[in-house]
Amino acid sequence: MKLSLAWRKHGARSLLGVLLMLAAAMLCLAGNDNIARLDAMLGDWRMRAETPQLDRRIVIVDIDEQSLARVGRFPWSRDIQARLVRQLTAHYGVAALGFDIAFPEADTSSGYAVLQGLARGELAGVAGLPAQLEKLRPAMDYDGLFAEAMRGQPVVLGYSVSEQQRKGVLPKPAFTVADLNGRSVTAYVARGYEANIAPLQAAARGAGIFTALTDADGVVRSSTLLQRIGDGYYPSLSLATVAVYLRARAIAPRFMGTADTLSARALASGGLEHIMLFTPRGALAIPVGEALTTTVQYRGAGGPAGGAFGYVSASDVLAGTVPPALLKGAIVLVGTTAPGLNDIRATPVNAEYPGVEVHANLIKSMLDGRFKARPDYALALELVQIVLFGLLLAGALAVLPPAGVMLATVGALAAAIAINLYLYAVHDLVLGGAVLLLLIVALFIANLAWGYFFEVRKGRALVARFGEYVAPELVAEMADNPRRYTMEGENRELTVLFADVRGFTAISEQLAPAALREYINEYLTAMSEDIRDSHGGTLDKYIGDAVMAFWGAPVAFGDHANRAVASALLMQRSAARLNQRFCARGWPALRIGIGINTGAMHVGDMGSRIRRAYTVMGDSVNLAARLEGASKLYGVGIVVGQATRAAAADFVYREIDRIRVLGKQEAVAIFEPRCLLADADGAELAQLERWHAVLAMLRARDWAAASAQLARLQADFPDDSLYRLYAARLDHYRHLPPPADWDGVTVLNSK
Repeated sequence: MKLSLAWRKHGARSLLGVLLMLAAAMLCLAGNDNIARLDAMLGDWRMRAETPQLDRRIVIVDIDEQSLARVGRFPWSRDIQARLVRQLTAHYGVAALGFDIAFPEADTSSGYAVLQGLARGELAGVAGLPAQLEKLRPAMDYDGLFAEAMRGQPVVLGYSVSEQQRKGVLPKPAFTVADLNGRSVTAYVARGYEANIAPLQAAARGAGIFTALTDADGVVRSSTLLQRIGDGYYPSLSLATVAVYLRARAIAPRFMGTADTLSARALASGGLEHIMLFTPRGALAIPVGEALTTTVQYRGAGGPAGGAFGYVSASDVLAGTVPPALLKGAIVLVGTTAPGLNDIRATPVNAEYPGVEVHANLIKSMLDGRFKARPDYALALELVQIVLFGLLLAGALAVLPPAGVMLATVGALAAAIAINLYLYAVHDLVLGGAVLLLLIVALFIANLAWGYFFEVRKGRALVARFGEYVAPELVAEMADNPRRYTMEGENRELTVLFADVRGFTAISEQLAPAALREYINEYLTAMSEDIRDSHGGTLDKYIGDAVMAFWGAPVAFGDHANRAVASALLMQRSAARLNQRFCARGWPALRIGIGINTGAMHVGDMGSRIRRAYTVMGDSVNLAARLEGASKLYGVGIVVGQATRAAAADFVYREIDRIRVLGKQEAVAIFEPRCLLADADGAELAQLERWHAVLAMLRARDWAAASAQLARLQADFPDDSLYRLYAARLDHYRHLPPPADWDGVTVLNSK
């Protein structure tokens, strides 16, 4: 009876789900161009989801804009390339050096050929000229210099294939048609090539093809490992470079089984399963796909900032300023990222991906022995997933309430994606997921979850409540899960900031009301954007010309102190830009002081029945306000407490003092953030070391030594207000020393 009632209530919806599941299974079996394109897109997203880990074995020497500015326009003359090779091999000791650049024509940029022509023509009668030219020839034969630099070194040159022209000379092939003993291997065939000139090819250890293999949509998703030219099979630049790096004796094909026992992938490659590298440490098997290709596993967005490989500027290599540990024993690829040099590729992870990094990803896969591939049993796995997910959701979604339907759908999508990613990341299996994801979405739409629309309305209400406090992207994040956020009061560790205009009373007396309004509006807008939009801060309130903000609520950030300090530095830069504009208009100068403190505080919607606000309260908040006032006393732009200093360790700080504020017995150290630690140069760090030595001497009551050291600092930095303040303080201590129990703490009696 209960089963009958349940069937009448939910049976039709469950049956609809089963029918959708069967339709999805048929679509998976039949195949479809649109599904294939969608699977390719999902594969692209899957690859972008991977978190790259820096591989120090592979480094890219980048002919970037800096290199063009320092060395000159590209292509560079071969004497510069020779210097680059000598630096990388003799000086830095790289293990292998691959050029993602071809040299198909002789270099005549030295002008030696012109001099020879003059010696045979107009200057034929000049005594001694031929002999002098012969002496100059070694230094002006740039190709000879380049070849000499490569001779005996682990250098691999790159070259491209083409349909018609044949330029330069090919290297020795990895193997030939004769080596296959009658076997037929499917491979990309090139009629022509643009290779390197004979002297350079003879001097190099090897050479490889760098021509990109693009899909129909123009995206590079795979690469050839070998291509056929004539009767020879020639390796790619990545394979040739790995062979040199591993000191391989040979690159050879390995066939598996007979035509009856070969896998589908092997049959697609003419029976060839692997390419073998025979090295002193043993044989390395590299699996190949159809037509001797492999899938490129991209890691990160590419480029100096977004990939899995270190980048160094070619100009820095030439100058010898690259840390030796970065290059010694590494595989180095020389390539270009400078705009206009035409080596940018469209890839699944980035539409503007450095071509040289495609080779780097292939090299990493070879060294790690891991390649992504679609197995022969992929279709069976996809069908099993469709049936399991389809049956479970067909039954579950029919009986769940709207909110439960949404949760189950999201969970199913997450599980399907997680399984796909797990098989991809751990077992290197490339499975299609488009049909399964479409099935889950279709089942969700068919069950029409009212709860979804209810959650949307809740999200909109949350946007209305928090929109004036935080950045839109944070509001959107809160709207995704409104139950996690509330305006109810709670205690939480946060970072709070106060900023104030110096001398605002005088400014207001100098400006007409309309000008003053424009002045303060421009200032508050810039500060608010730096706080809210740039670093995700929550704007608390404006107090006249002052700004109050905090980080860590309503959206929790583990790095709230870092965000606050970064915002303060950005606010000072913005204030400097505004000051230039204001002074140009004849307005008073703009200078601001900022105080920041981190600690436990109460946060929530507080106020009266008439007016309420989402704000913070507590001793930590009061201290931040005092620190803002202290910035004026010490003549610095930003003052942070010691808790902020400890929590935001990514910055360089100058200790200012130890203070005891009004109403508190405990002393706190205060600091001035100077810049990001990664941006600090030697001069900045040296100045801080000298200053901190002054503080140590002062606290040790060594007035004379402190004064002498400070005098030298003042001579180097005469405009530093903090140094002037301490010079006066030391002068006072020399004449009126503090009592014996003095603890080096300054008492601030003003709020």
